[in-house]
Amino acid sequence: MLSFSSSKSFTLEKGLPDLQSLSNSFSESISIRLNPPMTINFRSRPFQIRAIDAAQPYDLEAHLRTQFKKSNTLKIGIIGFGNFGQFLAKTFVKQGHTVLAHSRTNYVDVARKLGVSFFHDPHDLCEEHPEVVLLCSSIISTKSVLQSLPFQRLRRNTLFVDVLSVKEFPRNLFLDILPAEFDILCTHPMFGPESGKYGWAGLPFVYDKVRIGNDEFRIARCAKFLDIFAREGCRMVEMTCAEHDRYAAESQFITHTMGRVLERFGLESTEINTKGYETLLNLVENTAGDSFDLYYGLFVYNKNAMEQLERLDMAFESIKKEIFGYMHRLYRRQLFEEKGVSGASKEKKVEPKLLHDGSARDHPSETVSPNGAVPEPPSVKQKP
Repeated sequence: MLSFSSSKSFTLEKGLPDLQSLSNSFSESISIRLNPPMTINFRSRPFQIRAIDAAQPYDLEAHLRTQFKKSNTLKIGIIGFGNFGQFLAKTFVKQGHTVLAHSRTNYVDVARKLGVSFFHDPHDLCEEHPEVVLLCSSIISTKSVLQSLPFQRLRRNTLFVDVLSVKEFPRNLFLDILPAEFDILCTHPMFGPESGKYGWAGLPFVYDKVRIGNDEFRIARCAKFLDIFAREGCRMVEMTCAEHDRYAAESQFITHTMGRVLERFGLESTEINTKGYETLLNLVENTAGDSFDLYYGLFVYNKNAMEQLERLDMAFESIKKEIFGYMHRLYRRQLFEEKGVSGASKEKKVEPKLLHDGSARDHPSETVSPNGAVPEPPSVKQKP
């Protein structure tokens, strides 16, 4: 910055003066006289250099790298940053995506360690304009969480994704509550922090593109989100929400039910565990870590769950009847139909009986069979 406040004069014979020669007079006002006569006055207003005419380095490689990253990564906002939200965020960050998070509980320290930006207020998160909003709340709180979000602060075509263990419930909820311009992708990673702690390779990931816009950007955004799981080796399965719930009731709900039954039963490891028994212990371990809210949600929000629970109860009663019936038949055979040691039927001697007239009944073989049947009596001899 150059500033001149006191009065000084310069007479120039040729051209303008070298301004650097004036460096000692920054606080003075300067009047310059030219030949032919011309006067230039520098007022007391501060003189500033506003631009530097110098070439700046241009790193084409860095520019291309930045453009490539923007075209292959997403800004993902996670609503509900509990165990499952944190579990997914680790992989999102590892793949280079920008991750934002909000939760009722303060997870700011956990988020910082994972490289995630945590927001206490959902309004602040939405003002960051995430391309994808991922709902990781519990099943029973999904409706209230969704209704609390300020949709007006998001971009009009934001992609909403859920990861709930039931699918028709969030699908209908999204269609009823979300603005019509928003895209909807219903997903279910059929693994969790325990079953997926050593990687996701080969684990099923179910999804249904409920409502995705036709323009290229929205189609590509959905594909980029699904590619997160494909890159980790997940087995990608596309099916409708109704199909998912029917299959899940037969598999996931029954799995959680049996795990909780065995946990209540008190299954414990022994020194002579078989492979099958180890499988049951692993089942208890995998399901015991999940909250009861999850199990309750699997039952209440999947219309097929009640039928499966009744079938399970009927199957257990059928097994009980079968084993008790077999035992009952075995005991009856031992009590009433067992033969002697020699294999001959046990016979009971029957004494001759007299008739009313005093004559004796002739019984050549007066025996009683084991079942109590008496042979037909022969003809009675008449007295002469």
